[in-house]
This record gives sequence, C-alpha cells and structure tokens, in this order.
Amino acid sequence: MTGVRATADGIAFDVLVSPRASRPRLGPRHGDRLKLAVTAPPVDGEANAAVIELVAKALGVSRAAVAISAGHSSRRKTVTVRGIDVAALERVVTP
Repeated sequence: MTGVRATADGIAFDVLVSPRASRPRLGPRHGDRLKLAVTAPPVDGEANAAVIELVAKALGVSRAAVAISAGHSSRRKTVTVRGIDVAALERVVTP
C-alpha cells in the first residue's frame, strides 16, 4: 500500500479526513492516502480525536498507541501507530 511507512516501533500513513460524515469509515484509498470518514465536526480537535478513536478501534490497539504526527489542522494528516506492521493495516482497509 502506498503512503504507508514502517517506523522503528510501528507504522506511519497518510490520510485524508472527511469530517461530519454520516458514519465512520476507514478506507477506501484516495490516491496515495487512506480516506477516513468521521462523524465529528472539525472544531476544537473533535475530528482529530475521532480519527484516533477510529484508527485504534479498527486496528485493535489502544488510543495511546495512535497519534497524529502531522496535519493537526488540515484534512491531510499523517497518523502513526505503535505496535503494528503494514500488513495489519492492509487487513482492515476497505477496498
């Protein structure tokens, strides 16, 4: 999967966030980014918190293992996840 990089303790991947969606969803791919839909509005960090919650739940890791490492105020973000590999992300992405 393009846009996904292995790090020393997990992975980092680029996402395109769609806030105020009707339902949360992980995927499909949008170019070299993974599209994430969250129901939260992009106000006061609510959408960022929803992104962390969605990724953690989908990958079966704690919220503490997920962080937004770039793009805090943008729809284009980089998410890092500790304790998993690229294959774990590929298993949960909607085609």
